Amino acid sequence: MGSPSMAINLPFKPEVLDTTIDFYSDIESSALYKMLPANAKEYVKASPHLLEYLHVFPVNTYGIPLFLSELKKDLRTMKSPNIIYPVNDTTFIHILPDPDDVRNYYIPIEPSFLHSVNQMLPVIETKLIDIIDALEEDPISDKERTEVIKKMLASVAVIRPKGVDITKLTGAAAGQQDLKTKLTTFLNTDFSAKDKMKNVKKKHQIPMTPEGKVILTDEEYRAIEYLLIRDKIDMGVLKPFLSDNYIEDISCDGIGPIFIEHKIFKGLKSVIEFKVSSELDEFVVKMAERIKRPITYRSPIVDATLLDGSRINIVYGTAISRHGSNFSIRKVNEVPLSILNIVESNGIDYTCAAYIWICVEYGMSLFVSGETASGKTTLLNAITTFIPPENKIVTIEDTPELTVPHRNWVREVALAKGKGEGGGEASEGWMFDLLKAALRQRPNQILVGEIRGVEGAVAFGAMQTGHPVMSTFHAASVEKLIQRLCGDPINIPKTYVDNLNLVIIQSAVKRPDGQLVRRMISCNELVGFNPETQGFTFVQMFTWEPVSDTFVWSGKGSSFLLENKIATMLGMPDNKKSEIYLEVEKRAKILERLHKAGYTKFWDLFHMMTKIKKQGLLTIGG
Repeated sequence: MGSPSMAINLPFKPEVLDTTIDFYSDIESSALYKMLPANAKEYVKASPHLLEYLHVFPVNTYGIPLFLSELKKDLRTMKSPNIIYPVNDTTFIHILPDPDDVRNYYIPIEPSFLHSVNQMLPVIETKLIDIIDALEEDPISDKERTEVIKKMLASVAVIRPKGVDITKLTGAAAGQQDLKTKLTTFLNTDFSAKDKMKNVKKKHQIPMTPEGKVILTDEEYRAIEYLLIRDKIDMGVLKPFLSDNYIEDISCDGIGPIFIEHKIFKGLKSVIEFKVSSELDEFVVKMAERIKRPITYRSPIVDATLLDGSRINIVYGTAISRHGSNFSIRKVNEVPLSILNIVESNGIDYTCAAYIWICVEYGMSLFVSGETASGKTTLLNAITTFIPPENKIVTIEDTPELTVPHRNWVREVALAKGKGEGGGEASEGWMFDLLKAALRQRPNQILVGEIRGVEGAVAFGAMQTGHPVMSTFHAASVEKLIQRLCGDPINIPKTYVDNLNLVIIQSAVKRPDGQLVRRMISCNELVGFNPETQGFTFVQMFTWEPVSDTFVWSGKGSSFLLENKIATMLGMPDNKKSEIYLEVEKRAKILERLHKAGYTKFWDLFHMMTKIKKQGLLTIGG
């Protein structure tokens, strides 16, 4: 995935790079290096291109950036951040303030950042094509492809040793090589006519050994190796963004910069931007091919999943997107957030989590409902640790996002739109078919990524036959959820709706300080449908108090599910049913103890909860 369409629009005038400093072998001769804090020195020793960047960055104007290995939440209050942090072994991110905009700058610092290798790349790529054609076996995995590229580059290029006269490597006749041959090679490379004509005069200046190997400096070699792997194997210029675990969303609205939503610094604008509409089109076409979901004018919209699990939406062409092709990527955490991670961020509290734990363990069906990007899938995924570890689970999604910790897990993914017969809208039909098939697989729980169409009828049918269903849903309140369930296209009969036991309303809300946070607004029990009034009875068990940012157990002592469903299922006599509220409090204390003991990570928490269950500590009344 080459990226000629991209431009780097730095928010400062770069300083002139001091060419007398050897950034790759004599770092300590730099006066700026001596001024850096200890942790920054370690970074630049491992990644000399970072020191190069610092030399062109106007330190006298902005000051030396603060180097951090990880970002803490208290940085959110920083007014003018000037921070550099690593996202992988070779790439760093510089957050820089923009005094004229609410969005600050996001600057990826890659090994290729300061080195223009556009003249060498076409020559090297041409040589690599000849070698690739001669390969006996095609590499299968990305790791194998990376190793092949590194070996091939080493066979067509050499690093010029420091202090060695270039003529000793090129040979006496190197400067007299056949210019016609060079021009032919150059014009056969994949460059636009404009670029070819602009660079053709410089082409013959690229030094080569008598054997035809391109002679590169250490910096150029590292930059080219990085670019080849980034653009041919990874997701091109998006690699730094996808490597950054602090990013939630990446979006390109058309011509202009790439925007991101950052977990710490919120809305940011990247210095990387698209300049030309046609080249943006080319970029999204290559991106769609990379994820094996080709995009065309006839099928201009793609919803898919990247290799790391991130969710991507692409809209192709100016016919339907007036500012040019656009794309958005919603990143997923490599390790899902646990319920204790959500408690930590005050998205829910221990007591409500304990109540949901009991409901899920005893087979209650629930929906996590809310607006887009309110944290529905994150919360549903965290709740999966409450499902008994011995259960069999089937998940059905059109875009795979859920990660279930159970070993007995069947993961079904609906075919993408356009993959059905006749190239029609296949995704919804496949969700319906997969849900019907799941009922034959005897699961203890069925998880549906999102209920939004005819598959809703099958889901409620499954609930009626005793299969607990958990899903996400787009509705901002219980009333609106019921309206959508009973209207087109889902059309659930009103008398069926109370098969759904629990509705959790999730929302992204603004705190008084302006910070956007995700909160469980309410946890509601659906009690029943009244045929006379045509209304539904539901009880708010937990509510969020915005002023104090706390949760209130408003339904304590009046839980229909705990008393009439779960306690009855356990054979508890009427005069003992109130003891089930003590179980909620007991489990809340268990979660709190696990939290204090440090079992906050998704997998660690699940393993500890499995041990606790095996020890018999979760028996009601035990």
